[in-house]
Amino acid sequence: MNDYVIRVLASPSDVSPKAWNALLAAQAEPSPFMRHEYLAALHESGSASPASGWTAQFVTLWRGKQLQAACPVYIKDHSYGEYVFDWAWANAYEQHGLAYYPKAVVAVPFTPVPGTRLLARDAQSRTLLVQALVAWCKQEELSSLHLLFGADEDIAACTEAGLMLRNTVQFHWTNMAPTLGTDVSSPSSEGKAQPGYPDFDTFLASLAHDKRKKIRQERRKVADAGVSFRWSRGKDISKADWDFFYRCYERTYREHGNPPYLTRDFFQRMADTLPEAWLLFVAERNGKPMATSLIALSTQPDEPLVAYGRYWGALERVDCLHFEACYYQPLAWCIAHGAQRFEGGAQGEHKMARALMPVKTTSAHWLAHPAFSDAVERFLEREGAGIENYMDHLGERSPFKAAG
Repeated sequence: MNDYVIRVLASPSDVSPKAWNALLAAQAEPSPFMRHEYLAALHESGSASPASGWTAQFVTLWRGKQLQAACPVYIKDHSYGEYVFDWAWANAYEQHGLAYYPKAVVAVPFTPVPGTRLLARDAQSRTLLVQALVAWCKQEELSSLHLLFGADEDIAACTEAGLMLRNTVQFHWTNMAPTLGTDVSSPSSEGKAQPGYPDFDTFLASLAHDKRKKIRQERRKVADAGVSFRWSRGKDISKADWDFFYRCYERTYREHGNPPYLTRDFFQRMADTLPEAWLLFVAERNGKPMATSLIALSTQPDEPLVAYGRYWGALERVDCLHFEACYYQPLAWCIAHGAQRFEGGAQGEHKMARALMPVKTTSAHWLAHPAFSDAVERFLEREGAGIENYMDHLGERSPFKAAG
């Protein structure tokens, strides 16, 4: 450790974008949300800022002039925008006269997408980075450290450092055609590469009759309402379409009584600096746009294409429009363009009816207070058993045809 140097930086601009992105590209599970451009846009647009409760710190590990490891860390005075819920822990602290906030979170703000959080050149550097994070939290007298939606390598390093693990469930779609000679097309547990569906109808044919019928009925309702869709990708997304998307996005948040997490300036920065990461669907009726859904795309050229469901909004009410905009249009696009996977975002059992299957995601947690750490560890053991039972229950409700 003597030849390593830890530097804690206050802005992504203090780190070379080229060095950061090169480190990200070397990871097992890179995502566009850990790109330097994405994190910088969150910071510079004011979306994730001290004013919104996200004070950025970028912990970096150096060996000479070489960046060995790095991660974003946010000092938080609330738990909004994280999607791994610890409100009960905060309440317990408050009831005992202790301060749970501020805390430290290693995460991508407002983005519950699994992937690498600890960028590192090797396992040793990743382990040293976790140790540095815990030491820094102690030095800053923070109550806790939380690494959210980490990759396997992140979780292994956190486990080695003594952090506690917590599982949640998401729903992901996998592009795998039915195995020849059978009617089964449920995702393989072995993760072996298989040819994708040749078209949407083949995908539908892999589902149980009731699920297939329901999807066709839902799509017909949207079509019968006179709604059609068009899509644009990357630099082909016009400023007018970005403006219309934000109008829909903002309205959806306002209808739920909340201001939107992300500013219009954030999306402008995405259009300017990371256009290749975005796919926009626009719903139209009578020649006028009336709804949108925005999908993120993986950006590593040598990696399989992955799509991430992100944001949607509508100015008019149409039955089943949400399902068409957020699931069926993206899935049809994924099939046509050979995407390996579509991640539907946090929570939502209803996604299983659209063939998005349950997947466990993992976070890691360190609490400075020994008694609370012990209590949370016992809680996580009980919760973990509940998650396993929940996964078993979901597994019995597969939307795919039964074997035979």
